[in-house]
Amino acid sequence: MTEKAQQNTSQKAQHNDDVVFELDKRGIATLTLNRPQKRNAFNAECISLLREHLAQLTNTPGIRGLVLKANGEFFSAGADLAWMQAMVNKSMDENIADAEQLAGLLRDLDTFPHPTIAIVQGSAFGGALGLICCCDIVIAQKGCEFSFSEVKLGLVPATIAPYAVRAIGQRQARRFMLTAEKFDSATAQQLGMVHVLTQDSVGLHEQHQRYIGLLLSNAPTATAITKQLCKDCDPLPERLYRYTSELIARVRTSPEGQEGLKAFLNKQKPSWIDHG
Repeated sequence: MTEKAQQNTSQKAQHNDDVVFELDKRGIATLTLNRPQKRNAFNAECISLLREHLAQLTNTPGIRGLVLKANGEFFSAGADLAWMQAMVNKSMDENIADAEQLAGLLRDLDTFPHPTIAIVQGSAFGGALGLICCCDIVIAQKGCEFSFSEVKLGLVPATIAPYAVRAIGQRQARRFMLTAEKFDSATAQQLGMVHVLTQDSVGLHEQHQRYIGLLLSNAPTATAITKQLCKDCDPLPERLYRYTSELIARVRTSPEGQEGLKAFLNKQKPSWIDHG
């Protein structure tokens, strides 16, 4: 194969409705959330596709880094609420197995052996903050909105909590998870959730390329070992994966969880809001 043909092959994008996968000749992979009509909310199919790509890339020689980004105006609204509501008709075992897929995605991303960069625009709510907190480097555009929005819906930030608490600390997590208040990019940077802010989409692209350049200038094996060293210094207990999966499965099928999901989807107020 000629060098030009090899380059064209390596840069070819694979489109799978919900996720776009690209791998360039430098060994930089890109996973793009591709549900802009749903604000890139992820459902079971999207989670499965992301996990498949991460598994494939983990075992692919020559990978130097991974970029996670999204098409459209928003990074991600988190978990697709219609998908979560539909799980009420499933058994508890089915709900736990389903929740374990999201927990598994977060673990796959967190333990990915090469550097990861998240590119954030628009807004990131709920489960999307888990994806962000699992990435090594986060670049966000000024004007973004963030929220741990789960309790507004009668849910809990279960599967994302280990990564979010590790990223911003328990004290700050208590405030933002309990209030579900929105916060901006500058606050996200102060919390340690975001590393780099850019003025606009042009700056977002420039910083994206800058950090890829920095990563590519470093020895790949030493980089991978250093990432694992950081994780070994602050490991997450294995029991959290099962515990958080069981917790969200139980809460989202509870009367309060279902009321919150239905109220949001029907654009109504749940009973716990003061209607006076």
